[in-house]
Parts: sequence; structure tokens; C-alpha cells
Amino acid sequence: MSYKLNQRDLNFIIETLLPGRAEPEHVAARLQADRRQLETMLDDERIFRRLMAEEDILLTISPWLFFTILLQRAWRDLEKEAFTVEQRSRQKVVLFDADRVVRLLAQAPVRDYLAGLLASFIRVETVTVLVQTQKGRWRGYRTNEFDIEGMIRYSQTMDEPFRFKPYQRIADVCLFLTGLFPEFIHGRARYPLSGRLRPGVRGRLCQTMEDHERYGESFYRLAAAHEQAGREGVAEVLNTLSENFILAEKPLAFLATRYLPFARYTLFDL
Repeated sequence: MSYKLNQRDLNFIIETLLPGRAEPEHVAARLQADRRQLETMLDDERIFRRLMAEEDILLTISPWLFFTILLQRAWRDLEKEAFTVEQRSRQKVVLFDADRVVRLLAQAPVRDYLAGLLASFIRVETVTVLVQTQKGRWRGYRTNEFDIEGMIRYSQTMDEPFRFKPYQRIADVCLFLTGLFPEFIHGRARYPLSGRLRPGVRGRLCQTMEDHERYGESFYRLAAAHEQAGREGVAEVLNTLSENFILAEKPLAFLATRYLPFARYTLFDL
């Protein structure tokens, strides 16, 4: 998967690290062609400080670069950690798996995919799904991408050759929610004090973190096996996410709590 620097991104990097450079076009061309040099520059502390200091940074750079910088920073910071923390039934569980998360993040295609995934949730699409209820009769369901049951119904209305994107998106939603907003999953299904299921939740496919993880793994696997994944060159990374779904949650959770503890609620229209 190629990286997606636009002119604003290139200007941001050059202005931050090489102000007054006589030949910015030459530097921009080198960054576009040299992945290793780009990663080295994005590791610079000045890039991260400016990213965190500017309130309206997404008016300056693309969401893809914003999350690429944060994921690369998470990769480096996790190298210094001995453990990660999981949120399970409103309890925090400590696991000594930081080294495995680091190895996952060390894969550039995984970081690229996760950056694109996060950037895609800056704006959530709402769609109307037509589902056949009886022979000759159809019913419209209005849903959004965070409604996993609705997205599954949507995928089932399509012929198999066209199901790749819905499969992929269902898995993306599961990973996004379990990584960045585990409290949303619990709050949508259960009352906060008693922990009892809310009315209408029983019988739904995705109630718990474990449900979301199971569907995320399954739909990444379905997407990876689809012929469209091969044509788009993402079959390998989708398989990796299917096989390492819970590990893939960890950098998103780390990013959310370490760098975006409050900003995530305004960044994403959840």
C-alpha cells in the first residue's frame, strides 16, 4: 500500500524541520520517493510537538498524516513499555505483550492501513439498506457504519462479487470501536451502574467486546479471501489483522489514552 502525502503534508514537514530551505520542491520529491527518510523525519520530536500543540491541525495536514505520525510515535513509545492494558467489562487487565504489539506495528503496511482506517472515521456515512422481508416485498433500514448488524444486512443484499467493501468496513468498525472506544460498546449495551442489558439489546449480534472481536476477526478473514483484496493489494494486511485482531487493538488504545484522551471525542463523530 503506497503512502498518501499531499502537498499540504509535504509543506508541513518541510516548514517544521527545514524552515527557509531554498529548494523545498527537491525535498518534497525525495520524501515521496524515500519511505525510510520520511519515517526518520516523522520521528523528529519537533513534528510531534507541533502536531499536539496546534488546535486545528487537521486544517493544516491530512488526517492520514496526522494518524501516521501518532501511530509511528506509538510504535516508538511502546518499545519502552513492558506491558499493555486491556479494558474488559469495565476492568483493566495488564498483559505483558508489548513486544508483540511492537512487532505488529513495525510492519509498514499495517501502520498505513491503520492510519487510513482512523482517517476514514473522521466522517461517518449513513446509508439506507433495502432488505427483502417477503417475496416481492422489501423494507428500508436506515443505518450508519457503527451499526454492525445494519452493515451485515447491507452486505447480505449484495451479490458476492460486490461484498468486499462491506466485509472490510464491518471489520474496520469492530477494530475502531474496540481499540478507541471500548466504553461506547459497553455503554450502548448495558446500564452504567447495574451493568444490566438495556432493553432491545438481547439477541443483537454484537453486545460485548468479545462479540466485536469475533466479528472483526471473521470479517477481516472474509475480506482477505475475496478476490478484490488481491486486486487492491491488501489481502496480506487483512489476513494479518484477522490473525492478530486483539493485538491490533492495542496501538489504537495506546494512541487514544496517551495522545488523544479528550480530543478523540471531538475528532470522531461517534
